[in-house]
Amino acid sequence: MYLTNLRNRHFFLLDGLILCLTPLLAILLRLDRIDVPHDFLHGLLIYTAVSLVVRLITFYQLGLYRRFWQYASIDELSQIVNAVLISTLFVWLLVTGIRALLPVALPRSIFLLDAVLALLFVGGSRFSVRLSAQRRRKQINGHGHGRRVLVVGAGDAGSMLVREIQHNPQLNLKAVGFVDDDGRKHHMQILGVPVLGGQRELPRLIAEHQIDRVIIAMPSAPGRAIRQVATTCEKLGVETKILPGIYELVDGTVTVKQLRDVAIEDLLRRDPIQTDIAAVRDLLAGRRVMVTGGGGSIGSELCRQILRCQPKELVLLGHGENSIFEITNELQRLKKPETTISAVIADVRFAERIQTVFERFRPEIVFHTAAHKHVPLMELNPAEAISNNVLGTRNLVQAAAAVGTAHFVMISTDKAVNPTSVMGASKRTAELLVHQTARQSGKAFVAVRFGNVLGSRGSVVLTFRKQIAAGGPVTVTDPEMTRFFMTIPEAVQLVLQAAVLGKGGEVFVLDMGEPVKIVDLARDLIELSGLEVGRDIDIQFTGTRPGEKLYEELFVPGEQYQRTCHEKIFIAGNASSFVPVDLDESLSGLAASAARSDAEAIIRGLQNLIPEYEPMRPVVTEKEKPATQPDKSVLLPGETLTPGPVHVG
Repeated sequence: MYLTNLRNRHFFLLDGLILCLTPLLAILLRLDRIDVPHDFLHGLLIYTAVSLVVRLITFYQLGLYRRFWQYASIDELSQIVNAVLISTLFVWLLVTGIRALLPVALPRSIFLLDAVLALLFVGGSRFSVRLSAQRRRKQINGHGHGRRVLVVGAGDAGSMLVREIQHNPQLNLKAVGFVDDDGRKHHMQILGVPVLGGQRELPRLIAEHQIDRVIIAMPSAPGRAIRQVATTCEKLGVETKILPGIYELVDGTVTVKQLRDVAIEDLLRRDPIQTDIAAVRDLLAGRRVMVTGGGGSIGSELCRQILRCQPKELVLLGHGENSIFEITNELQRLKKPETTISAVIADVRFAERIQTVFERFRPEIVFHTAAHKHVPLMELNPAEAISNNVLGTRNLVQAAAAVGTAHFVMISTDKAVNPTSVMGASKRTAELLVHQTARQSGKAFVAVRFGNVLGSRGSVVLTFRKQIAAGGPVTVTDPEMTRFFMTIPEAVQLVLQAAVLGKGGEVFVLDMGEPVKIVDLARDLIELSGLEVGRDIDIQFTGTRPGEKLYEELFVPGEQYQRTCHEKIFIAGNASSFVPVDLDESLSGLAASAARSDAEAIIRGLQNLIPEYEPMRPVVTEKEKPATQPDKSVLLPGETLTPGPVHVG
């Protein structure tokens, strides 16, 4: 019978035999002889009987006979140690009591020696099963024809991945080696798999070891490292898979099922953001939280991350019933019993309906993500931009203030800065509404401003993928057009962090990294699809669309920004000082213009309200390119800077 066929009932019998023998071995070791003196026989029999009964009962109560020992680990070892220590204490107490009543001769060291022997034999019998199982798996893998895999990244993620490959022969994979740039790991072995070298040696290692697949297991690696590996493998014609980024992993677990093709999000990935998770949890735990636009890309991810902080109630408010239905069902499966999930179908444009919803749920924290975001569509439908983005936000902040909401976080956009589009101008107006309410209520009503989000609905990435699937061409408006990009989980983490920092009336601006040329983004997506630009897919330039700028900016002229305690978040503390005194009057005019769909009147109203709004302004040239990011190399915590025009020559 193979050791792997042993069951817990067999271990119970085996433990009984072991525990009958270890006291005898202990006393022989103590006396350093092969026979037991007659004086100790009576005491040894009493000790053995007590030890046998006490240890078997303790082992059973602590669950030693409810384990699957083929996968024994540190947890099982600690359980065995605890069981032996606890049972030894009880044995000592009982035998000491017996010795006080009866004249029993017994060496005092037998307690320690017996415990050590019991630990060795009981633990050894269990872990021999694991060793046997590992040997059988290696034999199966060694004689099989599994695909030869090279794992890039010899850290925790890579180790977990290799362990799963070794434990599951049915995956038809064989881990040949690790690749890691940490020289201290070279020529070492992890789980019996060698670390063969660094990433620069990848071409040689792939050829030398006849690798079929390369797996990138570096969830926290920046995009430049992913790009280097992916490019090398593409040139060599080797299949490449990747584990998701650190933001996408749930509780840090890694499985083969999570492997996927390299995506554009991986190539643009930045260094991991250090989030003060405890502060976010303190803000959200046990609170009533509402997310508007809860079925959208940003809103749904906000809901997922908020749910992990165990709020008392999470209210999903949205206009699209299908998206709200889907995310609600997903969250219901993930939630803890102490959290209530509520789904509300409502349109933010209807003030009475919104007021009724707020009076019913009385949210303590609101994240406002519901908005129209498509620039060209809002140029064609300015009345909708006003009614949804502006008047909808007004309905929300008024309802929130009326019920005493403590925190209100509005998701804004970099297109609100020096806007050239109706969409951007409408979001800038919404920011002013949030700041006005913060001043009037004294509550933490703030706006968070950031750029494009990879994978969100309407993202250029989705458009490019559809064009590639259709055989091209991929259309780019201008070869010089750039945008800031973030992944959805990354943006949401920073939004939650900004919510913690907000006191009221501020604009928080997320550090978006370096701007990315849209044409480079298109080229990367084509190459990730296994195609070649010019041969398989063409890139076609179509000219800028109404309302588009070549370069986006992050701060309004006159805003004084400074670094917060979080390295990836900047704050414009004087943002509320830009609220015009006639904001309510201007909004009434905009509402009237939107009601009669008077596009020209809407444009005039936005220009009067936002002086920097320049509809269809001329395209910015390279020499006139504005400063798009704070100079983080010279800006220290506590310092402020009012950005003026910066020319790059």
